[in-house]
Amino acid sequence: MAKQSSIQKNLNRKKIVSKFNNKRKALKKMIMQKDLTMEERFKLQSKLNDLPRDSANIRVRNRCEITGRARAVYRKFNLSRIKLRELTMNGSLPGMVKS
Repeated sequence: MAKQSSIQKNLNRKKIVSKFNNKRKALKKMIMQKDLTMEERFKLQSKLNDLPRDSANIRVRNRCEITGRARAVYRKFNLSRIKLRELTMNGSLPGMVKS
């Protein structure tokens, strides 16, 4: 089981990412325009840098929904390999069978 603070920190990051997602995408799209001067692009880049660091999607970690484990998490189920195997063996996941 992961520390509760790590799990909570990741949940807070998810909230911040969803809050700033549209603004971040708009700024990135404007920065990539070819017709901007270097000064305008630099100003837009500084606005992007002014956003919270945790608003970047890359800082969110995939964690197991049950245990909070950060490694070996299957995206399709949001479960770690250990819990996925346990639930499969119990028959709790429909359609999953032992190979």
